[in-house]
Amino acid sequence: MTIEDIKKDVEQKMRRSLEGFKNDFLTKIRTGRAHIGLLDHIQVDYFGSNVSISQVANLALIDSRTISVQPWDKKMVTVVMKAIRESNFGLNPALLGDLIRVPMPVLTEERRRELSKVVKSEGESAKVVVRNLRRDANDQLKKLLKDKNISEDNERRAQDEIQKLTNKFVAAIEKLVQIKESEVMTV
Repeated sequence: MTIEDIKKDVEQKMRRSLEGFKNDFLTKIRTGRAHIGLLDHIQVDYFGSNVSISQVANLALIDSRTISVQPWDKKMVTVVMKAIRESNFGLNPALLGDLIRVPMPVLTEERRRELSKVVKSEGESAKVVVRNLRRDANDQLKKLLKDKNISEDNERRAQDEIQKLTNKFVAAIEKLVQIKESEVMTV
């Protein structure tokens, strides 16, 4: 493995972690409007294995503040309702025959502050992932140096470049966190 391989590899991994942070986390924090992606991350027990709600039910928007969940198996209605209620989103589903209605409650100032803390916490977790990738890349560089495949100057230069990559991705995560935090705090 060469220095270029290590740099390309760590950049790809950092890019994937940033994309994962964008897709997974930032879509699951709600800002008062209903969207189906909010429920994608809720897991239900389906015959002994944990699966997302979208794999056991049909999800749709009734209006801008209500999501409908229609489980395909009628036995799953109570399980799905319980999973939604116990999720960390403050949702209170209502049963209407076989259809579960999930109204989006208006965000109170207290709930906005809680969500802001969650956004910051998840942002820190994403930054830790990026920093761990940097550490792994630096360990690979040290191994190359130890095996005398590269010089100390090349190792230091590569570490500096990896640090610049890390700073770039950490800054991108911080920017996303700030945007989402302002979105959550806007009434």
